[in-house]
Amino acid sequence: MKLRITVLAGDGIGPEVTREAVRVLRKVGEICGQEFQLTEHAIGGAAIKETGNPLPPATLDACLGSDAVLLGAVGGPKFDALPTNQRPEAGLLSLRTALGGFANLRPAKSFAAIKDCSPLRPEVLQDADILVVRELLGGLYFSEPRGFSSDGNSASNTMRYSAHEVERVAHVAFQAARERRNKVTSVDKANVLEVSRLWRNVVSEVGRQYPDVTLEHMYVDACAMHLLMNPSRFDVLVTENMFGDILSDEAAAISGSLGMLASASIGGEVDLYEPIHGSAPDIAGLGVANPMGAIASVAMLLRYTAKLERWADDVEDSIAHVLNDGYRTPDLTKSSKGKICTTEQIGELIEGALAEVIERKHPYHAV
Repeated sequence: MKLRITVLAGDGIGPEVTREAVRVLRKVGEICGQEFQLTEHAIGGAAIKETGNPLPPATLDACLGSDAVLLGAVGGPKFDALPTNQRPEAGLLSLRTALGGFANLRPAKSFAAIKDCSPLRPEVLQDADILVVRELLGGLYFSEPRGFSSDGNSASNTMRYSAHEVERVAHVAFQAARERRNKVTSVDKANVLEVSRLWRNVVSEVGRQYPDVTLEHMYVDACAMHLLMNPSRFDVLVTENMFGDILSDEAAAISGSLGMLASASIGGEVDLYEPIHGSAPDIAGLGVANPMGAIASVAMLLRYTAKLERWADDVEDSIAHVLNDGYRTPDLTKSSKGKICTTEQIGELIEGALAEVIERKHPYHAV
């Protein structure tokens, strides 16, 4: 079956890392015989330059007509002066709403080969492997009312959730935990926020439907501390939009760099895959961006949309293989170890590692 994928390279380093992700995706298709029909469209700052709109109708139509969307990054300081609803990020938020993916999955794990790249001690990183399930379509980023006062001297945002919104993302978290280590940590601020009290009550109700999964509740400030002090205590974290945004970026300390982390936004009509890092305009065009988060996002696309679990595992193993061989991008060189590579070189190495991984794991598969 042909899979239709819309590629939105976006801004800054987005085109560079997306190019390497597409390289690996095409290689998977070549090896396993899966046909991927890829079309490219503009979003964010690139779309503003072309059309004046951060999410042009042609881009949205293409995404809605796809099986999945692969995104690079959006934004940049040159657009900061624009009104909020005209900035590149507004295009991304509108796209998320249109696609309907309410659960954002953000895995973070420790790679033995690059433990020295993390600010955390190796013994703290031991066995750290976390999945953050972030509610993506509610909370402060979407709720109304919001905006500036007429005199510009005050501003407001609203945090609002319905029981239904909490319930559906909680089910995603508990189902994911059943495939992992059977533990869910629900993160809130129920001691001061009514929204968090609702969140805690609803997650507890959902948890009773999963007696095989252990549920704990934790305040967001305590969770932020434990993520750095003892990350291996966590399995699946489920939390609201802003808390999930912050905590998943903090979890990058486990892998050593934001450039390592992938994400999948699922639950709607069309799934969206993207690395969690930003557009990093200060390094755009220098060939030093880390494409591994974008390539790992391809692995998530293979797993959740294409249902090619074996090939998703092989892409992830190929990333680990390249790291184990000592290859690094500049963000992963906090010690003297490692062979420094460009963005393109890392993509080529992971593409090449696929054949070796497949031969080792599936020796009777014709490559």
